[in-house]
Amino acid sequence: MKAPGRLLIAFVAALTSLSAMSQRHDEAPTSDDEIRIGNLTPYTGALSEFAPIGKAAAAYFKMVNDRGGINGRKIRFLSYDDNSDPSVALDLTRGLVERDNVLLMFNSFGTPGNLAVRKYLNERRVPQLFVASGDEQLSNPAAYPWTMGWQPSFRAEGRIYANYIQAFYPNRKIVVLWQNDQFGRDVFKGFEEGLGDLTRMILVDVAFDIADEHIETHVSILKRAGADIFVFAGVPSTASQAIRLAADSNWHPVFILANAAASIGTALGPAGMDKSQGVVSAAFLKDPSDPAWKDDPAIKEWAAFVTKYYPQGNINDSSALYGYAAAETLVQVLKQCGDDLSPENVMRQATSLKDYQPSVMLPGITINTTTSNFRPIQHMRLMQFDGRTWQPIGDVLDTAFSEAPKR
Repeated sequence: MKAPGRLLIAFVAALTSLSAMSQRHDEAPTSDDEIRIGNLTPYTGALSEFAPIGKAAAAYFKMVNDRGGINGRKIRFLSYDDNSDPSVALDLTRGLVERDNVLLMFNSFGTPGNLAVRKYLNERRVPQLFVASGDEQLSNPAAYPWTMGWQPSFRAEGRIYANYIQAFYPNRKIVVLWQNDQFGRDVFKGFEEGLGDLTRMILVDVAFDIADEHIETHVSILKRAGADIFVFAGVPSTASQAIRLAADSNWHPVFILANAAASIGTALGPAGMDKSQGVVSAAFLKDPSDPAWKDDPAIKEWAAFVTKYYPQGNINDSSALYGYAAAETLVQVLKQCGDDLSPENVMRQATSLKDYQPSVMLPGITINTTTSNFRPIQHMRLMQFDGRTWQPIGDVLDTAFSEAPKR
């Protein structure tokens, strides 16, 4: 539901059902029995396919409240629609801080919006925690000690794919289709960094806009280049289209898919399981649509959570699982805060996570933070889709080094 005049979509988990959406209004200051958390998510617009991140987080906080809250306090989650517009993000963030009196901003989506509000939040000493972006600029504690990322770096992910190609497909010709925004550019830049002198093997790279209606033309151009490897960095819906177009044109390159789109439920399945066979990606969370996890206790708990607290959601949506895992991480931080919910203690606890593992994280990957490490998740695992399930390739990789797996 889109609020009129670009007004707010608010998920107030402590007081209303998940489906309740309302305009922002002035409220009393945070009381001793609640914790106010702000968030911005593109519930409308070009990137609205990632709206389940915010919706699942709201549902998770509702579940936490139903179970008694955190240290006796209920969470009041104020999640507003910024339509992926940085200027709107800044206006809404000011409202959340100055009128809604949030304790912190949590998991706001996208690089441009988070960069737009970073200076303001740091000047106000408001924690900007676990931002939903892999941009390395959002994990710089020396310059911005109140801003912390969550997921692995986009550039490091790009280097992983470059190292994989060098280890398994040396000197093969490459084409790249990348989303023309900071996410796509970062993945592509990291990929080029990882290739080093071998960037000469990239025959063609094509940038596309999020609303591009010419994906078929782009894929046709890439096919004609005669490459052996197709690297894609973009949203799941476009990934699905690109996989299907390549297969339907009888082109079967090694298809490498950036993590943001590597979901059986929202990309590979819609493209066609047979057409997606062989796709390679890197992951840090379990894929809820992967039958390999059907008996996994954490995924069973996830499915029960969706049924009860997020019934309009899709159990197989990896974006929703991302929001769930990020919310789980924040709850851990808030539990560690005890009765001291000062912004300073929130940051103190956020920077002292040690070997913490959200329930839906891949085995072998944990969260660690320090006052000098603001990138909580620094490991990924290469995976290849066999037409039914993801098969791991090699060991867990440290994105700080982006080493290629052993054969």
